[in-house]
Amino acid sequence: MDKFRIKGGKALRGTVAISGAKNSALPVMAAALLTAEKVTLHNIPKVRDLITMSKLLAFMDAQVSITEMPASDYVIETPKLNHAEAPYELVKTMRASVLTLGPLMARVGVARVSLPGGCAIGARPVDLHLKALEQMGAEIGTSHGYIEAQAPMNGKKRLKGAHIVFERITVTGTENILMAAVLADGETVLENAAREPEVTDLIVMLRKMGAQICGDGTSTLRIRGVGELHGTEHTVIPDRIEAGTFLVAGAITGGDLTITDCAPEHLGAVIAKLEQAGVRVDIADKTTVRVRGAKKLVGADVTTEEYPGFATDMQAQYMALATQAEGTSVISERIFENRFLHASEMMRMGANISIEGHTATVRGPAALSGSVVQASDLRASAGLVLAGLVANGETLIERVYHIDRGYEGIVEKLQGVGADIERVHGAGS
Repeated sequence: MDKFRIKGGKALRGTVAISGAKNSALPVMAAALLTAEKVTLHNIPKVRDLITMSKLLAFMDAQVSITEMPASDYVIETPKLNHAEAPYELVKTMRASVLTLGPLMARVGVARVSLPGGCAIGARPVDLHLKALEQMGAEIGTSHGYIEAQAPMNGKKRLKGAHIVFERITVTGTENILMAAVLADGETVLENAAREPEVTDLIVMLRKMGAQICGDGTSTLRIRGVGELHGTEHTVIPDRIEAGTFLVAGAITGGDLTITDCAPEHLGAVIAKLEQAGVRVDIADKTTVRVRGAKKLVGADVTTEEYPGFATDMQAQYMALATQAEGTSVISERIFENRFLHASEMMRMGANISIEGHTATVRGPAALSGSVVQASDLRASAGLVLAGLVANGETLIERVYHIDRGYEGIVEKLQGVGADIERVHGAGS
């Protein structure tokens, strides 16, 4: 398996262009199943999860056209859905496969979707998705690791609008029910909905396709079902997690990075926390942010929350920064119950971190030293890369296939701003 070799100690300087958002590209690709007409998508990040999603759509008999592999532009046409199934073999590495459930139920009224796999960061149960679909009239069971769902047999297999209140905020649940509701009979009211920019991006695309949705950006969405949707062309928003990762990279190395092709309005919580830690962040314009490392980083507490709060997907990166800050930083993880796996790896590098339940206490600054570490999930990988950038000596990160799921060309981008990092090909680990 591939590994990353990093020699730390270099301040990063230069410009980094941000790719499209993986967590937006996955649902908009799934939404292409909602119409028989052509859907053209731009700014798709060249990462492993998107290749997996394209293979999944092709299995369902969607015609997926690209001009290169991996691609940033996709043309998807689904005149007929011949396989309303997401098989385990295709989705075992990608939890986002469950996003095909809503479109399949809306389009053909039947779906067989493997229970999702993905990162080892704790349970992300789909029970909220299933309860909502049942409220819309679906009959749902699970068998041999698959979700098996069917809409009511009332002439045409079609879901019915419903008043749904999520017990807790779920991004993929919001997206799934949005896609199920756009072709349902009547109106669906979805309360306690996720407000993430990726949800809004999906709504923007669905509206272009003819969907009737209001309330985007709020916790209450109203969807009035229509008879059919048509094709469209859509450009995916920038990846706010990649942008946040590079903001931390500039800060932790004491560098001077300009982040382009991003959406600063989506980075409010990260920017505020960096400034609290003593980092200078300047918003140059609607697509550009500049970060300059502080002479002395200061410890600051973080609690992960749903958007617009501090994203759980930035927690590992912030923990790396906290190891270099003076004083104590208390990091509370409120979204996933098993997302401190990177902490033990950082401790092997010399970090002073103690874990109690859902809280990590980081005392710094710590002189990190290069070591062999293992990535446990996508964002843990990014946190270990950041730790390696400031560690003394050489850090070898194993199992980097996790990071390839969500960061486009991270090695090349870091090399472009002065990092001493390389991908090492080889067997083992």
